[in-house]
Amino acid sequence: MRLLATVSYDGSNYAGYQIQPDQLTIQSVIESALTQIHKGQPIKITASGRTDAGVHAHGQTFHFDSELMIAEVNWKKAMNALLPDDIVIKNVEQVSDQFHARYSAKQKTYRYVILNSADPSPFQTKYSTYIHQPLHIESMNQACQYLIGEHDFTSFCAANSHVKGSKVRKIYQASCQKQDQYLIFTIRGNGFLYNMVRIIIGTLIEVGLGKRSPECIPEIIMSKDRKLAGKTAPAQGLYLDHVIY
Repeated sequence: MRLLATVSYDGSNYAGYQIQPDQLTIQSVIESALTQIHKGQPIKITASGRTDAGVHAHGQTFHFDSELMIAEVNWKKAMNALLPDDIVIKNVEQVSDQFHARYSAKQKTYRYVILNSADPSPFQTKYSTYIHQPLHIESMNQACQYLIGEHDFTSFCAANSHVKGSKVRKIYQASCQKQDQYLIFTIRGNGFLYNMVRIIIGTLIEVGLGKRSPECIPEIIMSKDRKLAGKTAPAQGLYLDHVIY
């Protein structure tokens, strides 16, 4: 039996999602809980994608296989009883044996939170990126429009990425919205390259600060040169919002 779970987590205390030797990760903690439920039988999970150290999730998804006959609602209770407070299972449902959390995904949505105010907040250092200079949101939204559509996003992929094959991705939505002292960037696409969202944000911040024009985006895309894009924005402002199947 294959099950699909939706999980929310605070990534502050973890070395990212994926299992790493001698490191505490989201995957290792969840697999440990599932192994306990299965009386010591190792259980592996497969997520919709990886998140880096410090990145958070409202709606990360993963699948796993089990022979235990447990009701869907009881899976959620059993897992949450064994997980720490900063990892919460929101839903568990049975899916077909052919379902794959990564390859069956049609769209993903990420959000990035910027605290744009005169003073930083000691309560937001792990959950947003602080910028005290005023950001021109209209220019940032103009730049966002150039991201929409199908493009080769090589310029917005980390230089040390091991991605093989095409770096063409389709973006359905990209926008910035002001909410009190926060600026929320939302991007939805059929897939994302390594550090793609954070590099896009780093570039948009430069646009918002007046260091670049909105028209720089198509030029950067066409160049296929990572050096022409902005710096990689910090991890703590990034959230995997939800995955659509």
